[in-house]
Amino acid sequence: MLFRRFFIGIYYSTVDNITLTFSKVHKNGIFDEIDFRFERPNDKGGFDFAEGKLPNNMFYKTYGFSEDELLELEKYIRNNAFLIWEIANEAA
Repeated sequence: MLFRRFFIGIYYSTVDNITLTFSKVHKNGIFDEIDFRFERPNDKGGFDFAEGKLPNNMFYKTYGFSEDELLELEKYIRNNAFLIWEIANEAA
């Protein structure tokens, strides 16, 4: 639940019952980054999730998504990165 509170109110979208949330732009050393998280309810009463960072468009923590699904989510992030950066910069 702590993760949900961190991202609440920043931005989210839902496609095919998968929700994408992301943070404001923040500094990591000299680089700007955005944290993002995909999640969907699973049949175990919890959530499948995939967490990553922009600009590298890679996941660093995942649970419940297949390799093919992760490739599709990675493609979604890559195709929408410009819009995500724009929205996250406005929120910063």
